[in-house]
Amino acid sequence: MIRNIIFDWSGTLVDDLPAVWKATNFVLIQASRAEMSLEEFRREFCLPFTLFYDRHTPHVPLPQLEAWFHSEFRQAQDSVRALPHAREFLEFCRARKLRAFLLSTVHREHFAVQAAITGFDQYLEKPYVNVWDKQKKIHEILAENDLKPEETLFIGDMQHDIETARHGGVHSCAVLTGYNTLDQLRAADPEIIVEHLGELRRILEANGLRLEAPGKSDEEHRQPVVTVGALIFDSAGLVLLVRTHKWSNLWGIPGGKIKWGETCLEALRRELREETNLEVDEIELVLVQDCIDSKEFYREAHFVLLNYTCRCASAPIVRLNDEAREYCWVGVAGGLEMEINEPTRRLLLAVAERTGAAGGPAHRQHQI
Repeated sequence: MIRNIIFDWSGTLVDDLPAVWKATNFVLIQASRAEMSLEEFRREFCLPFTLFYDRHTPHVPLPQLEAWFHSEFRQAQDSVRALPHAREFLEFCRARKLRAFLLSTVHREHFAVQAAITGFDQYLEKPYVNVWDKQKKIHEILAENDLKPEETLFIGDMQHDIETARHGGVHSCAVLTGYNTLDQLRAADPEIIVEHLGELRRILEANGLRLEAPGKSDEEHRQPVVTVGALIFDSAGLVLLVRTHKWSNLWGIPGGKIKWGETCLEALRRELREETNLEVDEIELVLVQDCIDSKEFYREAHFVLLNYTCRCASAPIVRLNDEAREYCWVGVAGGLEMEINEPTRRLLLAVAERTGAAGGPAHRQHQI
């Protein structure tokens, strides 16, 4: 049973990725190195972060790199926000009397500012911050606070967090809300990977505070999950694609599960409204797909995918919820040239064959 939780900060409780990316690019420019795209940064950044500097700016002394970074980060950290589900999870820990600690590389000064904004420090028994190498600290935290490893869970968003949990002999959970990609986290082999802290809370509640992957304890009752999703066309003939961490950061279509008592079309309209803020009409079923334990998806799952096309019923003003971080409008042919998940590829090919779509890669991309 889990009685103690050690949290990472950045990418686990707060979203500071845009600010860290901006500050790091400032450092690279000062060091006469090329800026990185967000995807490049996520692939390259690692902990301890001195390894990142050794790889990309070995000619600059660490104190200078740190001075550049922190001066720019102070200007950018107004963008730092609490991650969705983080506050609810911390309140869940308090209600269940789970002891909560923090183990993070975040600078003390920045933690103080961000803790004041979020109020998350009130939920933490003790924060251990400004820790460059977490593996060197984990045993001290366990001993100092009399934490039993078998009752302790470390939650983080990076490979170093998972390696630290293993080094300390504690349970590990990786979240997809931060820096490392699904492939990177899988390589670290955590006990469980969750989309966000809301999913982890549901797992702990369902299993009596035991860490157990969804469905593993009740194999005989597992059933395929029926979902709906759609290619949404705008008036110019472009389709909406969204990028999510749970599909290996690949592009795909918005959609989700059908609720009990809903028709397929009711579920589709609701999911599209919740995920994109769009109302749609002219809905047509294109194909039904089996999706069984796709390696592109972040966990084992068996989906039956009902795939539709539809059109925006009004102006295409997209507002994403917390399931996706980025969206774009693109021609059908252009979409096939992007990094898309396999079910979306099949849908785009079916639509292209049905309509003879051969439009070029017209593209309007938006990052959240």
